Amino acid sequence: MAQYHIWTIGCQMNKAESERLGSYLEQLGHQATATAEEADLIVLNSCVVRPSAENRVINKLNALNPLKRSRPNLTLAVTGCLVNSKVDQLRKSFPQVDYFFKPGEYPPWLEKQGKLHTIIPLHPSPSTFVPIIQGCDNFCSYCIVPYRRGRERSRPVAEIVCEVKELVHRGVKEVTLLGQNVDSYGHDLPNQPNLADLLSELNTIDGLARIRFLTNHPKDMSPKLIEAVAHLDKVCEQISLPVQSGSNDILKAMRRGYTVEDYHHLITQIRSKIPGVALSTDVIVGFPSETEEQFQQTFNLLSELRLDTVHVAAYSPRPGTIASRKFEDNIPLAEKRERLNKIEQLQERIAAEINRQLLGKTVEVLVEGKKKGKWQGRTRTGKLVFFSDTNDCLGQLVKIRIEKTSPWSLQGK
Repeated sequence: MAQYHIWTIGCQMNKAESERLGSYLEQLGHQATATAEEADLIVLNSCVVRPSAENRVINKLNALNPLKRSRPNLTLAVTGCLVNSKVDQLRKSFPQVDYFFKPGEYPPWLEKQGKLHTIIPLHPSPSTFVPIIQGCDNFCSYCIVPYRRGRERSRPVAEIVCEVKELVHRGVKEVTLLGQNVDSYGHDLPNQPNLADLLSELNTIDGLARIRFLTNHPKDMSPKLIEAVAHLDKVCEQISLPVQSGSNDILKAMRRGYTVEDYHHLITQIRSKIPGVALSTDVIVGFPSETEEQFQQTFNLLSELRLDTVHVAAYSPRPGTIASRKFEDNIPLAEKRERLNKIEQLQERIAAEINRQLLGKTVEVLVEGKKKGKWQGRTRTGKLVFFSDTNDCLGQLVKIRIEKTSPWSLQGK
């Protein structure tokens, strides 16, 4: 039996696509192996959102060169966002690669019996990703994703509902709906159903305990969606809402389509409608020509809003994006790192204070697996919880009394 190995880096969409790719290969008679050395087929699912991710992909490809030379019959393939329209150029740069195929697609050389229908994970975890919309139409000036994944393409509501029902039948308790801009879901479908409509349909599925979705775009998040989160009992009180900057001038240069005031108003709306909601955001520091004052505006916004989680990254130009063409990357790396560290230190303090409020309280946790001998899972608001128990708790909803907190996780029993 042929063996395959999938190496994945990048976002949740990549992880979901790798899981489905593995199921596809197993249906064609392949068997998973833990190491590349044992595989007959190796697939690298790549990411190029930042240079660090792209460098890891290139390093991995170079590291596989000796293995490929020693085993000429080994098939090496690459998918994900490294794969652009210039495949001939990729072949010249990486001659050791046998096949390149676009993100979200399946290996075309293996489709001997015609294209299969949507592939559902054969062995899903209790919490599983479900892609519902591919691509992005926003073209933020710093982002390469629309150029690699294309325009927005939504899956039909009935197809998604059918898939989630089957996932529940296979043991799934929680689904996270994915999209590069999940709020745009449905605009390209007949009758234009939206994300709130889809959430309402999924909320009726027996056996499904929780629903999450990401990533949202502040300019596209509707009052109807906020109401859906507030009133649908299976939709978790957790929203990811990337702000990227606290400066209106920088937001305009980023082509984000909203102002700081718009974002602030949206956060106020969400908190008024969904008590106890956990909010996360993404921030880019060191965008071209970002002044110290503009950085301070971002710092002040995060200090005021006190969000549960902040993912911060230093700006890096991506060839082919609008920002790489229009703006000089003129903020020194040392300054970027200093600004990044300031945001991380601020958020560590805020997260520690927010999580400390859960000390002594009892929370519901969906157990997703084990790590270093302890069970781990998440609350409805996405807090990571560890606890010890001799019973088999995988996939169960358990009540945990929190006995220790930190900025990053909780512990209890």
